[in-house]
Amino acid sequence: MTAVEAVVSDFGGVLTTPLLEAFAALQAAKQIPLEAFGGGLARAAERYGEQPLHALETGAISEREFVALLGDGIAEVLGRPVELDGFGAAFFAALRPNEELFAFMRELRGRGYRMAILTNNVREWEPLWRAMLPIDEVFELVVDSAFVGVRKPDPAIYELLLSRLGLPAGATVFLDDLEVNCEAARALGMHAVHFRDNDQAIAELQALLDGAPAAR
Repeated sequence: MTAVEAVVSDFGGVLTTPLLEAFAALQAAKQIPLEAFGGGLARAAERYGEQPLHALETGAISEREFVALLGDGIAEVLGRPVELDGFGAAFFAALRPNEELFAFMRELRGRGYRMAILTNNVREWEPLWRAMLPIDEVFELVVDSAFVGVRKPDPAIYELLLSRLGLPAGATVFLDDLEVNCEAARALGMHAVHFRDNDQAIAELQALLDGAPAAR
């Protein structure tokens, strides 16, 4: 087994509290029922021709354009106008940093591992998420979908990450809260750990780094 040289982490839902909790808080703050939010996103996809959230995360549309599409879709479902100004700020106000896992990442850097972040994110949100944690103190590389024009689980974004690290796939381990993103990493030969909670993720990462097979 190739020795692992780099640890790659997702950001939202791994180095933060769960994203679904933030979406739930946003829906409550904006008084939008969950089913209306989902229905509005579906209407927006029909109007745009593809999932606008994916377009937002690859920088194809701006946050303002996404919010307008989503707002119109939700208004159709609810039969009334909705107010989505400050969408990103409200979303991040409901997120909290995962201090325990970040401390483990800092420890890994101190032990000599190269550290990177691979995130599906939004161009306009970069100042918000980077303000949550001292990213540059721990991670030498950030590959953000909104700035490179491709998102997980597209193999191209993993290949870009590996190219920028200058490492073979087998020398990296990837941590993400979505199994589909982990599967895409494994398909390229990367090691991957599906994040479910801190204890599980830290134990599996540590086992893999120690040379033992990580649980799946």
